[in-house]
Amino acid sequence: MSPKKTPTRTWSASGDLAARRRALNAASAREYAHSRHLAQRDVLLSILTPIVLLAIWETAARLGWIDARLFSPPTRILSQGATMVANGQLWANLLPTLLRLLTGFVTGSIAGIVVGLLMGVSRVVRAALGPMFTALYALPKIAILPLLLLIFGLTETPKILSVAISVFFVLQINTVAGVVQIDERILEAARAYRATGWRLFRFVLLPGAMPSIFTGLQVAAGSGVIVITAVEYVASNQGLGFLIWNSWLLFQPAQMYVGLIVVSLLGALLTGAVVLLERAVVPWRRANTLRKKRNT
Repeated sequence: MSPKKTPTRTWSASGDLAARRRALNAASAREYAHSRHLAQRDVLLSILTPIVLLAIWETAARLGWIDARLFSPPTRILSQGATMVANGQLWANLLPTLLRLLTGFVTGSIAGIVVGLLMGVSRVVRAALGPMFTALYALPKIAILPLLLLIFGLTETPKILSVAISVFFVLQINTVAGVVQIDERILEAARAYRATGWRLFRFVLLPGAMPSIFTGLQVAAGSGVIVITAVEYVASNQGLGFLIWNSWLLFQPAQMYVGLIVVSLLGALLTGAVVLLERAVVPWRRANTLRKKRNT
């Protein structure tokens, strides 16, 4: 009677399974190392690119390839910035701009999200306000400033409202789009589990609209910086916009460049803060993005 072969087959199957696991682990390790290498390369490029451009700018100004009176070399701009920090001139203009920007940004964001959610969940509200908001959104926000100055006078209110109005429309549009684009199958599943009213809003509509809301916040951050800078050009005697405009009037290009750089840094920091907040509030969006990058 011939011996049984079952133990040999079991051992062979177990060996194949272990080999597959080792192969998968090795592939995962290679994929992780490759993604880590790409991330390090991206960070290095983001640091080296502006350094190289600044070096070219400095060299061109020193060698006379460009007019140093108009394009102040980076070293001169850095020296001017240090002087402005030391004598308090930069802080005296940065703090008013920061206060106006943050107040208008927070106010406009809250109002835009609330109105956008109402329009997203109610077809009646969307039909009543949609066409009017579409027309008002096309109106340049800086064009509203004379009306605000006429109503509120030369106070802080028109400057803050200019930012708030600009931010409001961006958030309202993105929030409505986020609610309307939620998959109907998700809504049907929620209703099947008797999620209605506040529960439907809390666990389905709001989380579903969050990615679009944070996209709107990132866009609104840049828009708010642009608007407050433009407003301070013409309706303020303090702020980064005033600093840039006044430096142009007095032909002080190094000081003007300092103002421009600080404005760009302010916009980058505000956008970065929104991105960090998004990672904390909507962690699944980052996970989905990383998964898509791995698949590609």
